[in-house]
Amino acid sequence: MNNSDKIRKVAIVGYNRIPFARANTAYAKVGNQDMMIAALNGLIEKHKLQGKLLGEVAGGAVIKHTYDSNLIRECVMKTALDPATPACDLQQACDTGIESAIYIANKIALGQIESGIAGGVDSISDIPMAVSENLRKILLDARKEKSLGGKIKQFFKLRPKDFTPLVPRNEESQTGLSMGGHTEITAKYYKISREDQDNLALESHLNMAKAYDEGFFDDMITPFQGLNKDNNLRRDSTIEKLAKLPPAFDKVNGTLTAGNSTPLTDGASCILLASEEWAKEQGLPILAYITFAEVAAIEYVKNQQNLLLAPLFAANRMLDKAGLTLQDFDYYEIHEAFAAQVLASLKIWESPELSKEIGLKKSLGAIDRNKLNVKGSSLAAAHPFAATGGRIIGVMAKLLNEKGSGRGFISICAAGGQGITMIIEK
Repeated sequence: MNNSDKIRKVAIVGYNRIPFARANTAYAKVGNQDMMIAALNGLIEKHKLQGKLLGEVAGGAVIKHTYDSNLIRECVMKTALDPATPACDLQQACDTGIESAIYIANKIALGQIESGIAGGVDSISDIPMAVSENLRKILLDARKEKSLGGKIKQFFKLRPKDFTPLVPRNEESQTGLSMGGHTEITAKYYKISREDQDNLALESHLNMAKAYDEGFFDDMITPFQGLNKDNNLRRDSTIEKLAKLPPAFDKVNGTLTAGNSTPLTDGASCILLASEEWAKEQGLPILAYITFAEVAAIEYVKNQQNLLLAPLFAANRMLDKAGLTLQDFDYYEIHEAFAAQVLASLKIWESPELSKEIGLKKSLGAIDRNKLNVKGSSLAAAHPFAATGGRIIGVMAKLLNEKGSGRGFISICAAGGQGITMIIEK
């Protein structure tokens, strides 16, 4: 499979995304293809990739129509890349973007390709709707009928309720609980207070607002549909305003609110990865390197507090392989699906008792919170499921490149009790 027995270094050479938008706002009339093409073309333009034949483009969407079945290839064909560039769809819930990066990085490391793009996109505004199961069956039966009379006979079986459309439900099929419902259980189980959740949410908004003001995102975002900034960002957020919001999931005793949880979101992101040789040939800077990554899953049906805690296991395994501790990092990017999920993860890492209870071999200890999500994260930017991975990798690569050296830790949780961690180094 490979011409060399040497594993090559994988460089992050570029990044781009469109601003993220709350569902049914700025991107209400566009879909996955429109957003992904915009993100890709922005990356192509920034790095002068017009007409270039890349090794592969990988990515996907968590929610997509049937006509999006070959989504990434269709998008590539509509960009300025050489149309001979192959592409594939991947999907692993909220880990889709970062899993796509691992897929491309592994191919580069093994010498199978020299360069590639990883990305992700999701539109909640353009959500697919399906027909009811009974209507579907009747339509199929009618299609099999040879005569018009036979077809009409099948249609007479229809009832008014059969015309009620079905939309994707934001819940775990094995538990019937939404991601927020599970995280509400997590917050109660690990005693994560409403105040701590609101403080983390406020910090996310303040950090992102400051990053925008400093111009940190200027070269990271392609304006789209009249937006040039994430429209979920609340510059005027205060702890008093957050404290007034009602519980969103457990209406009586809940601590999760619209302020300390990510909203449904539209958006797209992508990153350019390459071998060192290809980057130098193209005259592109090496921002940082992807050095380690780990995927994990956790049981969450019996232990419903566990849904978004799989990265804990990925982190332990990854750090063992890398010979590092959790304290050996300059920056931490932990996806803020919910403030409670971030705080529960940090609490478990800090506690030998909780680490042992959940099944970890050892506790990893505390991190320096001043190094966590320093440019804001998902609570401020919001969370288009498959696009979050590319956003976070891009931010980490830029942080390390600006510092000139260092090491970054990334953690992204996902539906289905899965999670990914990654190490990026400069």
